[in-house]
Amino acid sequence: MNASLPWIALALAACHPAPPTAPAAPTEGQLPGDGTSLYYRTTGGGPDVLVMIHGGPGMDSGYMIPDFGPLAAHHRLVFYDQRGSGRSELLRDDPALFTMARHVADLEALRVHFGLERMTLVAHSFGPAIAASYAIAHPDRVARMIFLGPVPPRAGDLWTRYGNTLDARLTAAQGAELARQEAAMLHGPDPVAACRAYWAIGVVPRVDRPALAAKITGDFCSAPPAAIRAGMAIAGPRTTEALGDWDFRAGLARVAAPTLIVHGESDAIPMDLVEEWTTALPDARLVKVPGASHFPYVERPDLVWPAIEAFLQAHPR
Repeated sequence: MNASLPWIALALAACHPAPPTAPAAPTEGQLPGDGTSLYYRTTGGGPDVLVMIHGGPGMDSGYMIPDFGPLAAHHRLVFYDQRGSGRSELLRDDPALFTMARHVADLEALRVHFGLERMTLVAHSFGPAIAASYAIAHPDRVARMIFLGPVPPRAGDLWTRYGNTLDARLTAAQGAELARQEAAMLHGPDPVAACRAYWAIGVVPRVDRPALAAKITGDFCSAPPAAIRAGMAIAGPRTTEALGDWDFRAGLARVAAPTLIVHGESDAIPMDLVEEWTTALPDARLVKVPGASHFPYVERPDLVWPAIEAFLQAHPR
């Protein structure tokens, strides 16, 4: 089912989020994953726990945590850094360590560690690939899912169309600088500085929207230098290779969890491919966000946070 602004207005008229509870002090630590150690951080408060899955692959949760503060006002958020990335244990360059089955096992280990009977999964960008894989493997352990700026449920011609769109949004000089900074993250003396220079352009690859980057308060480069390099050189490429020509649609037919998909109308990930989540999942709704690209939660917070709260209240755990 597709939705636009009228659905949001109706949902808001029918629900009023509870007043914020006093947030618990943030906690962080390491938990045992599938043969590795995973970094986690919790923020917010309240009885409703949301498990946050960052994008990438090869990135970490640092870019998400500050910008999801509005959600932490009413819920307890559990972030973690995916295997081989960020502040999780860095892994050797072995494709067998980065399969989707390993990512799924990590998420299951997180569920057990926090004593969650069922999880609400909130995933951004690449994150929905892990969320979908987990839901297919453990449908009885998923209560709800929220996908923001997601990759589609199948690869199709995503990479060709995505690349063409990004190329059209960059000047030749910007494209060359992105390539230079990517190489510097891999081989240069200061991967953190290269990372910051890369994301100064890459966070919003659109020459006519320079002010948008200032709205994003999360840090894309908060991980240690070795982790930034390993994410680019190992975790990102190996996880992407493991996904291959993915197609989750057949398995998603068995996933009953209500799902909200939020996608910017200007996202480089094509809307028609993202719409396939709504036909693949038995209970899914798509909200198309005008004036937003890949970070709709900071680009149109006036629409996104109310839509998410309305969804969560309409589908209690």
